[in-house]
Amino acid sequence: MPSSPAAPKAASSTTSMFSRSTTVTATIGAPRQIVWALLTDSARFPQWNSTVTSIDGPIELGSKLKLRVPISKRTFTPKVTTFDAPAAMTWRDGAKPMFWGVRDFTLAEIGLNSTQFTMTETVRGLMLPVAARSLPDFRPVFDRYVLDLQAAATARLEAQR
Repeated sequence: MPSSPAAPKAASSTTSMFSRSTTVTATIGAPRQIVWALLTDSARFPQWNSTVTSIDGPIELGSKLKLRVPISKRTFTPKVTTFDAPAAMTWRDGAKPMFWGVRDFTLAEIGLNSTQFTMTETVRGLMLPVAARSLPDFRPVFDRYVLDLQAAATARLEAQR
């Protein structure tokens, strides 16, 4: 029987003049290999994650992705700059020093069928004071993301039994 995941902490944000970070952390009731498999399968990503419309390109080191999300008409093109399976991954997008974003994913095994998942996105740059007015509040999106991930990971674990 999978361990009961704790309710995720609500996503939080910190803001300064030239930086804004949003973080969410949750205990997922599944081994980190299952969580990692979900996070790195671009073709199936939108099937479990309601915060993503599509991802084109393989999620692997050095890959440039085409990411579409329901809250924006823009296509984001992050590059996978860190890929340490099944523990950590980083996506980067934008142009320093004007405006860029970094999304870090970390997975820590905390038991046989339990993973601590943390996702942090930091946007920075000289243009942030101007761009900040047009950026959405990422906290509700991050909260939904982690709930979707919990549901998908525990369903996959149950399907493997």
